[in-house]
Amino acid sequence: MATKIKTVFFCQKCGYESSKWMGQCPGCKEWNTFVEETVKATPKSAVVSKGTAGALGEYKKPQTLSEIVMTDEERFDTHIGELNRVLGGGLVKGSLILVGGDPGIGKSTLLLQVAGNLSEDKREVLYISGEESLRQIKLRAGRIGEFSDTLKFMCETNLSDIEEAITRAKPQVIVIDSIQTMYNEEVSSAPGSVSQVRESTSVLLRIAKSMNISVFIVGHVTKEGQVAGPRVLEHMVDTVLYFEGDRHASYRILRAVKNRFGSTNEIGVFEMQEKGLMEVTNPSEFMLDGRPINASGSIVTCSVEGTRPILIEVQALVCRTNFGFPRRQANGTDYNRVNLLMAVLEKRIGLQMADYDAYINLAGGMKIAEPSLDLGICLAIISSFKNKPIKEDTIAFGEVGLSGEVRSVNMAEARVQEAKKLGFKTCIVPGALEKKLKASCKGIEIIGVHSVSDALTLI
Repeated sequence: MATKIKTVFFCQKCGYESSKWMGQCPGCKEWNTFVEETVKATPKSAVVSKGTAGALGEYKKPQTLSEIVMTDEERFDTHIGELNRVLGGGLVKGSLILVGGDPGIGKSTLLLQVAGNLSEDKREVLYISGEESLRQIKLRAGRIGEFSDTLKFMCETNLSDIEEAITRAKPQVIVIDSIQTMYNEEVSSAPGSVSQVRESTSVLLRIAKSMNISVFIVGHVTKEGQVAGPRVLEHMVDTVLYFEGDRHASYRILRAVKNRFGSTNEIGVFEMQEKGLMEVTNPSEFMLDGRPINASGSIVTCSVEGTRPILIEVQALVCRTNFGFPRRQANGTDYNRVNLLMAVLEKRIGLQMADYDAYINLAGGMKIAEPSLDLGICLAIISSFKNKPIKEDTIAFGEVGLSGEVRSVNMAEARVQEAKKLGFKTCIVPGALEKKLKASCKGIEIIGVHSVSDALTLI
């Protein structure tokens, strides 16, 4: 029977398939996400029946929890501490990892460094590029350093040829750069389409699990910051890593949004240098570099990413507006949260800012939505409004409620210890934690505040 060709419509967000175009996807409820693609329908006679596996003796008996044998995952050390932290302790053997980020942010550079480090441990690594030629890869590798002969390169986009090369070479780690350039001959649509990305990832997933090979996949992102292709792509892989930061700035932040082998709260901080991405082992010191002295509207606060406390400078600029409607802008934190905190200050302590513009910035380019930044944002706004600088050796953290109360936050002791390590003398904390922190943290002054009114007296 000849293969039939039909036209179907796919949702670019979730991969929902429909025989006709729809304005709203029934699966993810997004609008205008359907694209038309041509696919080949496989004859039923060519499909293996469900009972064939049992007839061939391949039937797998279901197991109870008591019958399942637990073993620790075998991990590779990438020799990049920040990446190991985000992955949960190292690269898990047989895992499929998706790395997304804006163009030019350093995805290929990081994976080339990882491939080089693993090859130095005498591990067989295959780097497959569908975007660069071998000469381009060599030019980039020359800027990074020396590489072992166990690292091999290949420029190919046909998955059939890639699978054959993998079967012959039997590498331990594979890098695919990028998934949007790969194509499967059995799918008639163009590379980068929903069908191609989904089927290509399915083939790589089968290779990773059946041959116990760790696979890195580079994924392009859309203008909204999501990995291009169907949402099902992120569900298929074991780990999803996102590179954040401005491509024109020196810093890069690696964040895990999905990780089957570790926490999704950890972040890795890198700095782009001439010889590639370098680890920032002390992000707090890095983020506070160049902080202004004796300037109003500036205070240091502390956020926790996973198990790591990070000190961040909060900057506020409050000035009288030239228009009838004041302008509010937030960079690095939630805009709506800033508006809420300004409403609390206006209601609870009488800070009249209806005729003032307000600009909030987290220095260093970090993007944080943790509520522990609330007290620091409030103090920065008050400092700028009154044009009174806060002592440079002071740090503040705590969540602010709608009644103006300052609530407790987690890992308070670790935050204070990080501040003490970097030379801060005074720490403004929620009043409920004052007694506990005074007993456990010596050598730094602890000031507890129960409301923003109490904090106002400190400026």
